[in-house]
Amino acid sequence: QGSQKRSNSTPETPRPKRTLSSRSPYALFSPSSFSPSATPSQKYPSRSSRGEVVASLGSVQGPSWSGRGGRGCTLKLFGSPEENLMKSYKFMFQKVLDIREVLSWRIEELGDVLKSHHHLEDFASVLLPAQEPVTVLGQISCDSNGKLNPKSVVLEGDREHSSGGQIPLDLSELKEFSLFPGQIVALEGTNSTGRTMVVSKIYEVR
Repeated sequence: QGSQKRSNSTPETPRPKRTLSSRSPYALFSPSSFSPSATPSQKYPSRSSRGEVVASLGSVQGPSWSGRGGRGCTLKLFGSPEENLMKSYKFMFQKVLDIREVLSWRIEELGDVLKSHHHLEDFASVLLPAQEPVTVLGQISCDSNGKLNPKSVVLEGDREHSSGGQIPLDLSELKEFSLFPGQIVALEGTNSTGRTMVVSKIYEVR
């Protein structure tokens, strides 16, 4: 009698699964409601639109290309031999000291351009307190990992005058400014406490 009360359910005749009613809120989040008309994508090698122009910008009339397959082409190295790479070199595997040397050289080079263009006197250190307005040279940085904003602007001084020291900038006295991380600028302002520099003027490379 116990075996007769059991419902007949075998792998050949599985029980019908419960279907979600249209009135049920779970039907809105069922897999069939996400992509009811999804079709399997074709494999890339079996694509039928190979070489087809889908969209174009502008008009080109009669383009023609001709070449000799590389024959008759000679290579010539420009620049001094010591500046050319004569052996294999791994891209982006520069040493940190080499990168720092290039950045320092870039700040010094653009500093000379700023000094001659704006007729500036010698630059001062960003680390020394100054009651009178001074002019300093450096690179704009951010004191956080987020986006640059007026409260997070830091000036990383040059190596010659500031030994690479950093100082926060107070830009409240400026009417307008446009800065970005890595920008080389010369700033005029006061640094009375040696901890924050109140900027009164920005000299940029234009």
